[in-house]
Amino acid sequence: MRTTGLTSRTLTALRARRPYPAVTITLPTHRREPYRPADTVRLRNLIAEAKRRLEEDPDVEREARYDISGQLDRAMADVDLRDALDSLEICAAKGEWEVWALPRTAPERVVFSDTFLTRNLVAARERTRPYWVLAVSVDRTVLWRGSNGNLVEERAAGFPLEPEPTYNDVEREERVGNVPGPYDDEGTRTYLRQVDTALDALLATDPRPLYLVGLAPALSLLEEVGSAAKMAVSKVVKGGLTNGPARALADALHPALLEQAERHTERVQERIGQAQGRRAFAAGLEEVWQVCKEGRIELLAVEEHYQRTVRVTGEHLTPVDTEEISPAELGTAVLEDIVDEIIETTLDRGGEVAFVPDDSLAAHERIAAVLRF
Repeated sequence: MRTTGLTSRTLTALRARRPYPAVTITLPTHRREPYRPADTVRLRNLIAEAKRRLEEDPDVEREARYDISGQLDRAMADVDLRDALDSLEICAAKGEWEVWALPRTAPERVVFSDTFLTRNLVAARERTRPYWVLAVSVDRTVLWRGSNGNLVEERAAGFPLEPEPTYNDVEREERVGNVPGPYDDEGTRTYLRQVDTALDALLATDPRPLYLVGLAPALSLLEEVGSAAKMAVSKVVKGGLTNGPARALADALHPALLEQAERHTERVQERIGQAQGRRAFAAGLEEVWQVCKEGRIELLAVEEHYQRTVRVTGEHLTPVDTEEISPAELGTAVLEDIVDEIIETTLDRGGEVAFVPDDSLAAHERIAAVLRF
């Protein structure tokens, strides 16, 4: 079961077309022990449902039916709910299977298509994009790498950094007549210049959003003596967290991460508004589907949990209520998640995909696109 490794190459491989059916199972899970027995039961039920659909689907050949059923068994054996996050995704096709634990919720579903359902993986990758956290103080500066609210101390680019030893207070007083405060001391400025140089080298080799944490005088002095700190997306004014613990540092950082997520949604909305003004815009499922096929999407904005099952009739999409038809009626004639198809096609053609909170695109029928032309 994999929880990391969601690289662009991995996602591209998962989006590749496969002989029908490529089976995707998604299941919301719980991170806390008391709920795991129920998760196991629900997962077994979904595996059983997928096998039943393999038996009933007239478009599945006998050899593929047995092969994929075996792949599902292997995937099930690999699941370890002790490592569960917020959802689970199983991908199985002829000759292959994968299991992913994801830090985002996903609905309980079994989907048959000619590609795996990757929208949850794409969204998880967007949500877990790594960032740097630099905890700064006058006596020690520590680098942390973050992802999805989790922090781990990182020893890179010379971090952690500490100032060079100086004269003790008595010796210093004898030399200059008084004892300067820590933020007036030239040794502190030299030390923070070293921090700035190391930070600049780090961002040059591994650029990520940067969050600064520390007391206001330390953060101000760091910005005064160098330039790298000016690249921070947010500053959290709180001391005593240089050495963590990670949970306390993450808690202090949480409001800043939420603020950045809100800004992301605002930027997406702003780009949509600008595209409307220059008539380079599409909204609604069918309209977005058409421009997607033409490779015209520069930015696709989708509400987090928007999904739709449709039947493609000519150039039109006819909504399908999956509760009113049997699995045998689905088959290759029905796309169980046209939204995922649009996401995959947009990515394959070099477009950008942004997930936004539910209801934030209500005025655009929950899906919208900024067009290249």
